[in-house]
Amino acid sequence: MSAVISLARPEIVAIKPYAHAAWLPTHTRLHANEAPWKPTGDDTRAGLNRYPEPQPQLLIERLAALYGVGAARVLATRGADEAIDVLCRVYLRAGADSILQCAPTFGMYQVAARIQGADVLELPLQREAGWAIDPERLLAAWQPGIKLVYLCSPNNPTANLLSAAALEQICTALDGKAIVVIDEAYVEWSRSPSLTRWLERFQTLVILRTLSKAHALAGARVGALLAAPELIQLAKLVIPPYTLAQPSVEAALRALEPAELAASQARLEALLEEREYLCHGLQSSPLVDKVWPSDANFLLIDCRDADRFMRNSLAAGLIVRDLRAHPALPRSLRITVGTRAQNDALLHCIGLP
Repeated sequence: MSAVISLARPEIVAIKPYAHAAWLPTHTRLHANEAPWKPTGDDTRAGLNRYPEPQPQLLIERLAALYGVGAARVLATRGADEAIDVLCRVYLRAGADSILQCAPTFGMYQVAARIQGADVLELPLQREAGWAIDPERLLAAWQPGIKLVYLCSPNNPTANLLSAAALEQICTALDGKAIVVIDEAYVEWSRSPSLTRWLERFQTLVILRTLSKAHALAGARVGALLAAPELIQLAKLVIPPYTLAQPSVEAALRALEPAELAASQARLEALLEEREYLCHGLQSSPLVDKVWPSDANFLLIDCRDADRFMRNSLAAGLIVRDLRAHPALPRSLRITVGTRAQNDALLHCIGLP
């Protein structure tokens, strides 16, 4: 039995999947209890009156091509959030298993684990080393009950890409012992290659990707879980059969056309220039003590006067993220990079010309 299977909850391995209505798009559909007419205002090609294709084949093929993996390694999900939830349901037994994460990091890892009734172990990132990960400390903390190890790179909210050498050390040591999940939601902004090439090397590695960020489809909710084919098959046992709505599928397919991919890349390059522009502006503000280096489409800042920064931005009709509730970020805010006009408006409201 492979580690992907042996690490999973036995009841998930043994479950009989839901049998959805057969997908035969060339036939008239009289088998799924659907209405035979499209609703008013429906401009989708397939029709909102019809159930969408479970794990749409063309979308899976386009995502596989985008991420450079075989189609058997792709599960389409409602953003990376659903992928996180699916992993927790497959691998975490309530009251018995745990996840390990490196804080501060994306909040959904622990939320999904706690909903599943699992424990959460945290290791701090090394603030003094630019929020670096300590692989030796992580491996020393790991124990067999830790089924999922979450590593966000670039990390949210600290914006830094984690060391590839450190990640490789962790993947090597834990391969077959735990599911190592590398969340690459922001990797397009880092100018660094994805680690999807490692999926052939490590049997229990999972990579999370999304169209929400660099492809501007946050509202469509389309992500991808990339993993060994055996893990994808397990995930299909627990994911809802019609997880992606038809408008989302069609929006994703449009975004993955060659011309739109080229346009997205051009917009991404322009936003990276705006990131540098906003960074330099914030560094000049008397309200800002530090702007952390960023490999993402946002900036983490430490403030001299965070309350005033928040008041001024809200008064100007702008919202930034207050992170001060986290013990590691007592003076920190997170700012998404916007257009030049939006960035100038923010800089102006905090007292810059």
